[in-house]
Amino acid sequence: MNFFWRTGIVLAGMLTVVIVLWVITGPSWLDLSWVLPDNVVSTYGSTLDDLWLVILWVTGIIFVVTEIILLVFMVKYRHKEGRKADYIHGSNKAEAVWTVIPFVIVVALAFYSKGIWDDIRDPSLIPADAYEIQMMASQFEWAATYSGADGQFQTADDFVSLNVLHIAVNQPVVVQLEAEDVIHSFFLPEFRVKQDAVPGLTTPVWFEATQTGEFTLACAELCGLGHYTMGGTVIVHSQADFQDWLAEQQAAAEDD
Repeated sequence: MNFFWRTGIVLAGMLTVVIVLWVITGPSWLDLSWVLPDNVVSTYGSTLDDLWLVILWVTGIIFVVTEIILLVFMVKYRHKEGRKADYIHGSNKAEAVWTVIPFVIVVALAFYSKGIWDDIRDPSLIPADAYEIQMMASQFEWAATYSGADGQFQTADDFVSLNVLHIAVNQPVVVQLEAEDVIHSFFLPEFRVKQDAVPGLTTPVWFEATQTGEFTLACAELCGLGHYTMGGTVIVHSQADFQDWLAEQQAAAEDD
């Protein structure tokens, strides 16, 4: 058995052990969550973290094995006086190994992530009871528009909250994201939400907060000289407090 086959078998064995341990013991054995922010406050945030950690482990193992092979080759085939180069045509078996293994890994990750992607990104799977907010990104602010008492947008009783997004805890929210001028990126790090806002497009983004508090709203796309100022806040209220805040804003909009 030549060097290439031994390397392929070792790599496949290491990945198999990681996958088996992940299935049997869950993510606790492979816990590298310390590399991520620990304040996940959305329903699907932990699921995304787990996916990221799986990819980190798989690519990390491949990186380590690749670097070991590189060092071995540097030492084994280093220049020596009197040694002549051997001219070879290559190895079909070796090429099959390093082609098939990445293919299997990428396909496995694709199948694993497909369901997660659909749950988060598929517009048809957005919860039917999600509370709708329209968000317009522009240089350099976020304008969140809420419907008034009539529950309809683009009517006289709509009201706008600049750079502060108010939502209720344990209530799905769908943000209809738009951009007025250039590409921006709607980024809520604690929610694990990031979506580009593109001029001319309306992109729905849904999430559900799991705890109350104040969290970061940022633009993660370089959008101009004032990009660094384009920050805001997400305020997650209790259900009762959100309804009180909503009623106050709706009453003020009607008075105007």
